[in-house]
Amino acid sequence: MTRTWPPPEYRVEVTFHAPSDFVFKWCTDYTSTDAKLEGEAYVRKIVKRSKTQVIYEDLEEDSDGWFWTRHLVRLSPPDHWHSDSIGSHREYSLDYRLTPLGREETRLTLTARRRPTSRGPKNPSKAKWEGDVAGNWKLFARALERDYRRSTKA
Repeated sequence: MTRTWPPPEYRVEVTFHAPSDFVFKWCTDYTSTDAKLEGEAYVRKIVKRSKTQVIYEDLEEDSDGWFWTRHLVRLSPPDHWHSDSIGSHREYSLDYRLTPLGREETRLTLTARRRPTSRGPKNPSKAKWEGDVAGNWKLFARALERDYRRSTKA
């Protein structure tokens, strides 16, 4: 297989009805229960966490065997984080940027590059990948906004 880098760029934007400092903390608080937010069955293990870095691994069994990914996330508060991920099926480079749109509204722009490994299947189309990821972020937005409303009532 010919590997070229950089691969195509993917882009997803989502708007949250919450201030950017809350959005940053919520989005970068990786936990072992994150799969529930997506309705997925992967198991997440947090390997390391510091103020500037999070390393975690996801493992999921599918019909072809195990799907494993290790993520190295570099945190740049208050508005940016970057993840490089390697795994059994894909390699990813993901940039996350927050833009305040008002006191209680924030836009997240996710820019990604990905490619399959020798074991991984062909990448889905750009439109399919962006649509799937945007759908996941809509689920995250509902959970984030629910948590924000709860935090302001407390």
